[in-house]
Amino acid sequence: MWSWNVSSIWDELMDLRTAFVEGMSRAATFVAVVTTDGPGGRAGVTISSLTSVSADGDQPSLLACIHHLSPAAAAIMKNRAFTANLLAEDQQPLSDLFAGRGGEDRGARFDRVNWQPGALGQPLLQGATVTFECRLATSLLWESHHIMVGRVAQVTLAETPHALLYGQRGYRRAVGFNPEG
Repeated sequence: MWSWNVSSIWDELMDLRTAFVEGMSRAATFVAVVTTDGPGGRAGVTISSLTSVSADGDQPSLLACIHHLSPAAAAIMKNRAFTANLLAEDQQPLSDLFAGRGGEDRGARFDRVNWQPGALGQPLLQGATVTFECRLATSLLWESHHIMVGRVAQVTLAETPHALLYGQRGYRRAVGFNPEG
């Protein structure tokens, strides 16, 4: 007969989760605000989980992960479109705003930023180093997050390529690397 010690299983899982969260905090990544507008409403959320999927095929594609409780996730799925606004290194306040760190009403966030509708009608945040306007191709709920793949319809590049980074639980900026010392 099997006997399970629930306490030790929980402790082991928490140790794994704690180690995982700490390990991932050491990986610097760029900061993006994903925005959407349409029948599902206007919404935006700061994310650090955005990556390219492919530059080949009918259209380039990218992947964004958004928490399942975020109103932005529900809005994107209903609107079937979104923009990934890759923030410039001086846009930390914008990141904080869409992360909900200011305590503002979600609906008022767009009143505090400069934005314009893009080709797909999705909000483009002024000053972003690049914006990727996407049509939602597919979405998968994996545990606590929606994994969303968007087909890129339009890319707008700013003059400055310097992106805001997040790592070790704080904002960072990229520095040049000289391999010769």
